[in-house]
Amino acid sequence: MRVLGAILAGGRSRRFGSDKAHATIDGERLIDLVARSLAAQCEAVVVCGREEDGINSIPDWPEPGHGPLGGLNAALHHAAIEGVDAVLSCGCDVPNLPTDLLRQLEQGAPAIAGEQPVVGLWPVSLALACDSYLATGQRSLYGFADHVGARRVPIEPPLANINHPSDLPDR
Repeated sequence: MRVLGAILAGGRSRRFGSDKAHATIDGERLIDLVARSLAAQCEAVVVCGREEDGINSIPDWPEPGHGPLGGLNAALHHAAIEGVDAVLSCGCDVPNLPTDLLRQLEQGAPAIAGEQPVVGLWPVSLALACDSYLATGQRSLYGFADHVGARRVPIEPPLANINHPSDLPDR
């Protein structure tokens, strides 16, 4: 199976107070940690919703302002054009992805990692379903996951979710 890694990074980081994608852990930016983890498991990696030097970047689809679902939709459409089978998505704020995340999720995609719908495996065939869902005015990634019957796969240890500077690990 050919898989595109997609970093959903179009948010404004309001709760964090600054650009959390560029916050660091042990001197490495969060977005770089996520990109490296996805690159080890995927054929290619894109950043959705923002321009990022050194990483192929694509705009949210159909336009900015649709939250993480707009980024996922962009990745699904980009993957379809590239002839890729699925998208492995992750927010830019989940720096501790397991090295076998793809293996854990691919046993019946679509699937999301526990209670974090930004971390998921999505067949490219869902691109039109995502378009239709967004066209109804819905923006919830949880709602879309439920709409398409995504499995919830428990991941251990639990995935980090960096929303505030205090969520960064002390090192």
